Amino acid sequence: MAKKVTVYQFSKRFKKEYNNLPKEIQKAFDQKLQLFLKDISHPSLRIKRIQGTKNRWEGSVTMKYRFTFEFSENTLIFRAIGTHGILNQK
Repeated sequence: MAKKVTVYQFSKRFKKEYNNLPKEIQKAFDQKLQLFLKDISHPSLRIKRIQGTKNRWEGSVTMKYRFTFEFSENTLIFRAIGTHGILNQK
């Protein structure tokens, strides 16, 4: 996994879910995003591969909220954001 992310995008689903989050969670994600872009391995992000997948990963916004992402060629795609239940959705 890359140490520093330079090219990324947000899926339609991610954008929709992000816009429906409480403002304080949006702000928390924005702060985590800056950290993520500098060092994807930072311990506070708690990045790990989603069990049963080859190229899907999760990270923590808070203890309750997660975001998912995958690598597609040279681009990182943020797929979803929400409570821990997002990990059970395709």
